Amino acid sequence: MNIILVSNNLAKARTLTLTRLHLALAAGAFLLSAVLLAMALNYLSLRYADKIDSPTLRSLVLSVQAEEQQKTQSYLRDSLNAMAVRMGQMQAQLLRLDSVGARLAELSGIKPQEFLFNQRPGQGGVASSLPSQEMSLLEVSNKIQELSLILDDRADKFGALDSVLMQDRLKKKMLPSIMPVSTKWYSSGFGVRIDPFTGRSVFHEGVDFTAATGTPIVAAAGGVVVYSGFHSEYGNMIDVDHGNDLVSRYAHASKRTVKVGQVVVRGQKIAEVGSTGRSTGPHLHFEVRHKGLPQNPSRFLKMPG
Repeated sequence: MNIILVSNNLAKARTLTLTRLHLALAAGAFLLSAVLLAMALNYLSLRYADKIDSPTLRSLVLSVQAEEQQKTQSYLRDSLNAMAVRMGQMQAQLLRLDSVGARLAELSGIKPQEFLFNQRPGQGGVASSLPSQEMSLLEVSNKIQELSLILDDRADKFGALDSVLMQDRLKKKMLPSIMPVSTKWYSSGFGVRIDPFTGRSVFHEGVDFTAATGTPIVAAAGGVVVYSGFHSEYGNMIDVDHGNDLVSRYAHASKRTVKVGQVVVRGQKIAEVGSTGRSTGPHLHFEVRHKGLPQNPSRFLKMPG
């Protein structure tokens, strides 16, 4: 690059030739000057910042600080709201777990006073000599999340256990296990016996309970009435289907109080003792059949003490 200098003081024009090296040196000198100037200004601002009493600068600093503080408060508020919502969900889960726990205790036969689900357990101990440390917001949030996962896991397991125990209890309720009539002994047991009419050895397919005419007969378990009518040998007879191919039979009644298709619960009155059909006197003939085959009722019935 050529630069021509023209002046009155010069007898003739002069020409300066600038090479790329000259231009590079000039640019470097400019940049170095700018950097040195910036460093000097930064040093002065840090060195005499406390002595600067500029309202504009002070207002700008306060504005930036207020904005940062507002962002921090907004973050903390959102975090606390999220944790509050999660805490509410965990409290609802605890209430459900308390309810399921109380029901499980009842199903398992545990005394209610042994597990007080609505009260906090007693705690205590000697204060630790180790230094304590406050938890940060992040640590609290992580702990809540961890406890929430544990609650979800416990709720699933409690629910499965509750379902199993409930099914077991329902199955037991569907077994003909309570006495169909109020008495403490059999007048004739299950198995081979002497027939009272023929005097021959025959197989007795049920058990007999001697009771006065009109004594209530109740369902030994819940089920559906599948037969309610008169039989030439059983007299007034009722069959109750308990499911799983299990049927209980009540015979020789003087009166029937249920109809076919009616749903009955355990302990519900279904008939009254009598002496109808092939009978020598007032009594209840009771049978339990599985898939049509007679079973020993004593395997199911709970005899009163």
